[in-house]
Amino acid sequence: MLASLLRAAMWSLAAASTLVAQPRPMTFLDVQHLRNVGAPALSPDGGSMLFTLSVPDWKEARRFTDVWMVSTAEGVASARQLTFTKDKNETNPRWSSDGRYFVFSSNREGTGAGATQQLYVMHPDGGEARKITDAKNGVGQFAFSRDGKWLVFGAGKSDEQQLWALPAGEIAAGEPTAVQLTKHAIPIGWWSLSKDGSRIFFLSVDTAATDRKNRLEKGFNVAVRNEDLPLQHLWVFEMEARTEQRLTEGSAYSVGGVTLSDDGRWVGFRGAPNNRYSRTVTESGMHDDLYLLEVSSRKIERLTNNQEVGESPLRFSPDGSRIAFAASNDFSYSRDQKIYLRRTTDAGGAWQKLGGGYDGGLSVDWWSPDGGTIYFGDGVKVTNQVLALDIATNTVRQVTTVRGSVRVNRDDETGLLLLSYETPHEPVSLFLARSEADLADPARWTRLTDANPQVREWALGEVEEVNWRSKDGRMVGGVLVKPVGYTAGRRYPLIVQMHGGPAGADILGFNDGYGSQVYAGAGYAVLLPNYRGSTNYGERHRIETAGVGKYFDRGFEDIMTGVDYLIARGIAHPDSLGAMGWSAGGHYSNWILTHTTRFKAISSGAGTVNWISMYAQSDIQRNRQWYMGGSLPYDNYDAYWQVSPLKYIKNARTPTLIHVVDGDPRVPRPQSEELHMALKRLNVPTELFVYPGQSHGIPDPRNQLTKAVVEFHWFEKWIRGKPGWFEWSALIKTVEGKVEGK
Repeated sequence: MLASLLRAAMWSLAAASTLVAQPRPMTFLDVQHLRNVGAPALSPDGGSMLFTLSVPDWKEARRFTDVWMVSTAEGVASARQLTFTKDKNETNPRWSSDGRYFVFSSNREGTGAGATQQLYVMHPDGGEARKITDAKNGVGQFAFSRDGKWLVFGAGKSDEQQLWALPAGEIAAGEPTAVQLTKHAIPIGWWSLSKDGSRIFFLSVDTAATDRKNRLEKGFNVAVRNEDLPLQHLWVFEMEARTEQRLTEGSAYSVGGVTLSDDGRWVGFRGAPNNRYSRTVTESGMHDDLYLLEVSSRKIERLTNNQEVGESPLRFSPDGSRIAFAASNDFSYSRDQKIYLRRTTDAGGAWQKLGGGYDGGLSVDWWSPDGGTIYFGDGVKVTNQVLALDIATNTVRQVTTVRGSVRVNRDDETGLLLLSYETPHEPVSLFLARSEADLADPARWTRLTDANPQVREWALGEVEEVNWRSKDGRMVGGVLVKPVGYTAGRRYPLIVQMHGGPAGADILGFNDGYGSQVYAGAGYAVLLPNYRGSTNYGERHRIETAGVGKYFDRGFEDIMTGVDYLIARGIAHPDSLGAMGWSAGGHYSNWILTHTTRFKAISSGAGTVNWISMYAQSDIQRNRQWYMGGSLPYDNYDAYWQVSPLKYIKNARTPTLIHVVDGDPRVPRPQSEELHMALKRLNVPTELFVYPGQSHGIPDPRNQLTKAVVEFHWFEKWIRGKPGWFEWSALIKTVEGKVEGK
């Protein structure tokens, strides 16, 4: 208890000390040292919230997580740490149904491979945690039944998992004995308890992938593209009778995306067609359809029949009388999502399209208690807001008007609303609102976390929304980050940071872009343009890049006119320009490289240079076709070549730094190799950094830092003319804490 109070006091002192600390520029290492809050769990009475705090450890190149608790009435000042394991993790705290204790998962016992995840019980007033499971291969997902009788958990290797349960009444009182619930012939995957605790719904494949397992164990680890996978179907386990029943079967589809109605009568699920090429990770869902299962009769109704438009999971109104899902407008590929609504019992009935008059995308985030309103989050220009769809009038209204980003989840048990909120000068923190009526007024929110008080020690640049007129007359928007200590009338070097997607948007978030505040601290202005193809500005703005030869034309004009706008305002120096981006931002970096010599330096991350070779190399094809007017490269090579930066590579003059992850499935390494080789042959200054991994983004923090530092020094060299370039010794000293720097 004393240790807990001391930690809470240290948190408060850290916050207080920032009031007198001399502000300093933010560094890239500061970015890596940010702490993350996660796994919020409200107590049954809504009086307290458990959460986890993840703290980075650079020596171990890992993050370590502990459990904290905060009073929802007193707010952040009452936050206190409950677990203290320096090099272990406590995760996923879950309250018992009566709120007397909570359970969490931890690897705190054992070392190396022996440190499995087990469950521990703890009282909210502190004290030592007590281990309550001893599963040989550790515990996975766990949940309390809402009737307060059981703590259910999955245990066993991933290819052997079955479900077990502990009597909830025995957990706090003494040593509970685990009871094995399922003895399914094939391992269990996803599972969920019904609201009344009487059933467990679970997914399991029809046949075990023994051939694949055996060949991998024997060292035959060749990767098979779109490898055929066994079909997965839905089952139900009756807690009282200890029996299981199959709910779906057949070879037509594989089940996923399961949702349950609160009244226990209905199950919604997505059926993926039995085609291994349409069930890839990246394009899964595009060919799926929605199904509705009545639990009592086992009758299944197919709800949709679309060729290449994915729907969201099915959502039930609080009383189960209506169902809704989100899908592309009029079920047309890549349109903004609208909501489709129907009565649950109206089998074969027509769907009502809702939100057609709103120029943006809708989703079913949560229903009002009376079922009359659907709340959802959407991007509005340079912000993320909460909006509400009135079902009776089919109208959308904006609920929040923050100058930042807010995302909301409704707690099913208490009805309270948990908000993730950030601003240009505050990282994400959790807040609580007691009703939907309170969402509109931030003064009525209760702040629950303050994980990064150190940001108040940093000198941050002023951030503002900017809007300008593009070449075709369209108004385009974005975010401007001014240099720290900005002086009106003085011109500054400008870095243009282009987001990925391109169906994304930069917002008034904390250090948005690629370390924008670090550049601001070094005396750069930063422009984050939401060019054509971006979200948040309506459907027309997003889809204008689609069509033969149109991918770059409008977006490039938007970016360049944004630069001109800042030059005209006297902010940017026309002879000190740099550009950078990742993924679609990398595509634009390559287009800028081959279409203008106005920039002094470019950093291109995971960017396409040759759309013809990219089509088959990437793990996404249909999306590429859409951007090319629907044509295949084999039918229209000219369309793909016309928008390939490689076609114009002899125009390149700008020093270009290139980054890519070795096994990137989205924009594979050969694209960067093609660019690097071309620039080398043309004697354009270039460097290529290949990072280890199999993901579209750099997966590990040390290499994330490397990329940020390397490209910063690239701009320093070519824009400001600083001698030398990048030295590994300086980066290593920074990481070891021997020096401060970028």
